[in-house]
Amino acid sequence: MQIETVVAPLLGALCHVLAEPDGRCVVVDPGAGVVDDVAALVRRAGWTPVAVLLTHGHVDHTWDAAAVGDRFGVPVHVHEGDAYRLADPVGSLGPLGHQLAAMTGLDAPPAPADVRTFDAAAGHETPLALGDDDAVQVTALHSPGHTQGSTVYLVRDAAGSPVALTGDVLFAGSIGRTDLPGGDDAAMGRTLARLTTLDPATRVLPGHGPTSTVAAELAGNPYLRPHR
Repeated sequence: MQIETVVAPLLGALCHVLAEPDGRCVVVDPGAGVVDDVAALVRRAGWTPVAVLLTHGHVDHTWDAAAVGDRFGVPVHVHEGDAYRLADPVGSLGPLGHQLAAMTGLDAPPAPADVRTFDAAAGHETPLALGDDDAVQVTALHSPGHTQGSTVYLVRDAAGSPVALTGDVLFAGSIGRTDLPGGDDAAMGRTLARLTTLDPATRVLPGHGPTSTVAAELAGNPYLRPHR
């Protein structure tokens, strides 16, 4: 699987595009303002989007979900625990959502027309087959704590090496906050304990900031140390 990344020009969230060898691809976390860059990327690469996939329902990661879904005529997939956020992307963030709306001066994005939810038990790996003919295969690891439906996606890159798309659960040297609506310290602790069991060679592609590896986070991330 080939993986390319687009940085949202507004709010800086990272949008990862996962492409199978046959050119069918999934757009993960299309943040604010990425739709044209994603369209240009897939056009240059000769790829065909078959789905949008969300690591969680916070608006900086979902802002262009409807726009990408509409542009390519594809559904938006999200864990059922965060599906409600797509209908109220600002309000479901609490006061921070209203601060973001005031800061950007933009209206809240519309809900995607075609939302499909999946149910994955916390801490367990659940295979997902996305697109017609199950075109793109990913593994969902439900990882609540930052939000109820936060999910880490596990794939293999073009070299066959393991990759984890961690959204806002795990960053290089840090973790996602748990003080927003839907956050849960205890759930985050269980999630972090589960992430420490991933292959140390796994490359970590977070929703913000630089990439890392599980090995590097085990060695240097203070939030993982109590859960090793």
